[in-house]
Amino acid sequence: MGWGRMLLLGDLGQQLDLQDQKQEIESLRRELRSASAARTGGGLERRVAQLEHENDELRLYLAALIRHLTAKDVVNAVDLRGIVQAIDAEDGQVDGGYEGRML
Repeated sequence: MGWGRMLLLGDLGQQLDLQDQKQEIESLRRELRSASAARTGGGLERRVAQLEHENDELRLYLAALIRHLTAKDVVNAVDLRGIVQAIDAEDGQVDGGYEGRML
């Protein structure tokens, strides 16, 4: 109501206006939270599915590359396993993962 409440009701009108504003702000906050949760929730599941698909595709290409290189005798499986183990240990942990530089 604004000025009408203020003029007619004085401090009480001002308090009512403040209460209305607080309710409106809280309503907007809830709306933002629910919109954010909807974006994050669905988007997160979609992103995880996309990353899983990309991981599967990378594994496919890596398997094809390793098989091609071993079939052409460019590298043998024993040497390749040794290289993988050496690189895995470079970061101080033999954990099946690598966080270092590629070259």
